[in-house]
Amino acid sequence: MSKIMKYLALFVLKLYQKVFTLFSYGSCRYYPTCSEYAKWQILHNGFLKACFYSLLRILRCNQLFPGGIDYPVITKNFQNTIVTTRTSNSADIKFWFIPKQNKSFYVIKAFK
Repeated sequence: MSKIMKYLALFVLKLYQKVFTLFSYGSCRYYPTCSEYAKWQILHNGFLKACFYSLLRILRCNQLFPGGIDYPVITKNFQNTIVTTRTSNSADIKFWFIPKQNKSFYVIKAFK
């Protein structure tokens, strides 16, 4: 059930981003934008947790808060040993996880 909600939420966000970029209604006070923030949260957190943090972010997106750079923070357990190999067919890196505190990380999108 949560996978269906996750894909549905990602579809609605993608549709929202397409429609509102056509009309170009203003811009977000934060980087990444609120819709991109919600998308990253949904991709890397549980659905309910992502919805909660996205709602808090949307409530902060007004003139009472300064805006600026606000990367999503996630909690993730990584293996102690990470082995990387470099081949011509290796997968592209889409996100970087920058350590913040105990098992929490900032999510930063990698640029091509």
